[in-house]
Amino acid sequence: MTDAADRIQSTITENDVVLYMKGTKEMPQCGFSSRVAGVLNYMGVNYADVNVLSDDDIRQGIKDFSDWPTIPQLYVKGEFVGGCDIITEMTLSGELDQLFEDNGVTFDKDAADKIREANG
Repeated sequence: MTDAADRIQSTITENDVVLYMKGTKEMPQCGFSSRVAGVLNYMGVNYADVNVLSDDDIRQGIKDFSDWPTIPQLYVKGEFVGGCDIITEMTLSGELDQLFEDNGVTFDKDAADKIREANG
């Protein structure tokens, strides 16, 4: 593995939930990253954020690692879940709740229900 792949593997192994994004969870720097971080923040998920804009090796490395061409990318328990469109669909369908429940990830179920109500 390359250095970037080793660092990515280490990060997704050491953290239950990781979001590779442009910017940070406090200050996203693109609309897609903002949407996914906003969902996770609103649902009260404890997650590690990795700003790909601060490291070109990671920015390309995460695309190679997942074989997924876009950022943001969400990982839960070491597994790639998807990007913005997939996370949005999973949130609205309740699949994201189920994924978190199945993996022992704490989140605010009421907040998740409110997201669905607001977008129903």
